[in-house]
Amino acid sequence: MNNEFRHHIEEEDLEPEEIQLKKPRRKVREPEGEKAFFKKLFTEGVVTKEAATDMLPFLLFLSVLCMLYIANSHMAVKNIRNIDKLNKEVKELSWEYKSLKADLMFKSKLTEVAKKVDTLGIKELTEPPKKIVINTNEH
Repeated sequence: MNNEFRHHIEEEDLEPEEIQLKKPRRKVREPEGEKAFFKKLFTEGVVTKEAATDMLPFLLFLSVLCMLYIANSHMAVKNIRNIDKLNKEVKELSWEYKSLKADLMFKSKLTEVAKKVDTLGIKELTEPPKKIVINTNEH
């Protein structure tokens, strides 16, 4: 209400010619959206060009840190995959070692050795071995 009253008083003080020249101004519609927000943000002085250029080294530093962080996470994932691959390989080699060891233990039994050597004409002893004694004077 106060604004309306003052508006009427100001119009009365002005001459008739000035009243006709003065037209009410229409508000300019600003386009809605993100572009208008950022344009308004940068043009109205919240972030000036000087402030933006002053912050540029810090922003570059932050971007380098972000790139290093991303590269570090990629290398960590790569290392984890490599560790998993090597663990699988170790497990496979361990099982292969155990199976070969069991096979060797089976083949080195007396009965198995006797079967293999029988084809060469060598036979298993039925008597216990004899001890050979040599005197020092005989030599």
